[in-house]
Amino acid sequence: MRKILITGGAGFIGSHVVRRFITSHPDYQVYNLDKLTYAGNLANLEDVKSNPNYHFIKGDIVDADLMLSLFNEYKFDGVIHLAAESHVDRSIAGPMEFIMTNVVGTVNLLNAARQLWLDQLHTAPHGYTTMFYHISTDEVYGSLGEAGLFTEDTPYDPHSPYSASKASSDHMVRAFHDTYGLPVIISNCSNNYGPNHFPEKLIPLAIHNIKTSKPVPVYGTGDNIRDWLYVEDHAEAIDLIFHRGRNGETYNIGGHNEWKNIDLIRLLCRIMDIKLKHAPGTSEKLITFVKDRAGHDLRYAIDSGKLQRELGWTPSLQFEEGLEKTVDWYLANEEWLKHVVNKDYLSYYDEQYVKR
Repeated sequence: MRKILITGGAGFIGSHVVRRFITSHPDYQVYNLDKLTYAGNLANLEDVKSNPNYHFIKGDIVDADLMLSLFNEYKFDGVIHLAAESHVDRSIAGPMEFIMTNVVGTVNLLNAARQLWLDQLHTAPHGYTTMFYHISTDEVYGSLGEAGLFTEDTPYDPHSPYSASKASSDHMVRAFHDTYGLPVIISNCSNNYGPNHFPEKLIPLAIHNIKTSKPVPVYGTGDNIRDWLYVEDHAEAIDLIFHRGRNGETYNIGGHNEWKNIDLIRLLCRIMDIKLKHAPGTSEKLITFVKDRAGHDLRYAIDSGKLQRELGWTPSLQFEEGLEKTVDWYLANEEWLKHVVNKDYLSYYDEQYVKR
């Protein structure tokens, strides 16, 4: 059987990718490697944990010896690398953890794959074509003005420790391809949203705060623009790229849904008022403008035309539909939300945003 290592598989995007590979490829053995930090939650995969083709490994990609031993033991023939520190605010407060996980951890995985696939076996394990697929972000490209889109040829211009660490890891992946001939693919995606999103990010944080009648923080004037991608659409694109993408190529994955942050939050408030049977405008009163984030990029927008032309992928959901599905999931899974929202998390946001 083919053996696929998915790193960060207990996280938000990773759990959806793990679930898709388990259900769509029952002839694969899927190995989920996760450190189980604050954003890694095995409850995200409760529905598939008993599948015979699913295996969980607790481990840290920063541990180089562990990575080498895992590759030698299991003889993975494919890697889908999602493990990363991903929250911009946390990277501003403490950049070193981002450097260690996103850069050093990625290099450890690349080294392990190189040593197994190129130095030891010389042929692909299990007869399959090997592939190291690295999932990155559109934030590596920097900030756009009012017009234009990020393409695969857009020069890198990261502005936060998070985006700089992801840009560094992207460069290392390409360097291992160019230097050693390691088979690699990179994709850069826009902002994801959907079920199981850890509630430090904009949409789940707003849903939680509206539900509990707490202030909904919005940076600056709320005019920053993001392109939003439903997480299950992203998982489908990852599946497609892993199996049909070209070695050495980069693919941008976008949702074709550009929204100003303030317009997104107002739409979410209207949806929440309907779902909670509140009077119109109730939730919008909770919007609280706070001091802008340092180095806050104005606009991200992805041109995913290459992915559409070469592999036929387009997003299945428009934002309004996907946002309503997301709200429905959070309202139906209050126990999950209570489990991940701990006191440290609440005090962090109370201190950083609400009391400014």
